[in-house]
Amino acid sequence: MDVTRTEIPGVLLLKPHVFGDHRGYFCETYSRRQFDAHGLSIDFVQDNEAFSVHAGVLRGLHLQTPPMAQTKLVRVVRGAVFDVVVDLRKASPTFGRWQGFTLSAQNFMQLFIPAGLAHGYMTLEPNTEFLYKVDRFYSPEHDAGILCTDPDLGIAWPALQPIMSDKDTRLPRLAEFDSPFLVESGT
Repeated sequence: MDVTRTEIPGVLLLKPHVFGDHRGYFCETYSRRQFDAHGLSIDFVQDNEAFSVHAGVLRGLHLQTPPMAQTKLVRVVRGAVFDVVVDLRKASPTFGRWQGFTLSAQNFMQLFIPAGLAHGYMTLEPNTEFLYKVDRFYSPEHDAGILCTDPDLGIAWPALQPIMSDKDTRLPRLAEFDSPFLVESGT
């Protein structure tokens, strides 16, 4: 696994080693041993899957607040997404900043997202399947988010007509969100 640090502390872009031949390919998408070797001692407790029929589906920006804040490992197994994280850790030098990544079934890239960041994505292709692992169980009482189209964030979403849930269109803007993440977390 190749690990690339990003502009936001603790957010890592991971590239598994892919072994292919005339039959197809094999890759190890998660190994506790590999994660431990990179200082990522995470106990994932839940796997989630999202399927989006259309290109332009915009999900997010979601997070869980303490004490149920989640670290995530996300990837795409079919299709492609523009994946975005926003740093909500008040003590972080990148508080309030976003960074985007293209994850696809073809590039095999994965994103490691520490607790304290909001996360969202827009599908770039129809019939996209998105998988992610989390280290805390989902808790409806700790469910939160930031409006993904907040002009103050200025996220450069792809030029697709966004298809959003009613819930996501009613999320607060960053200026209205009182971040419970007082200290920087992550590696």
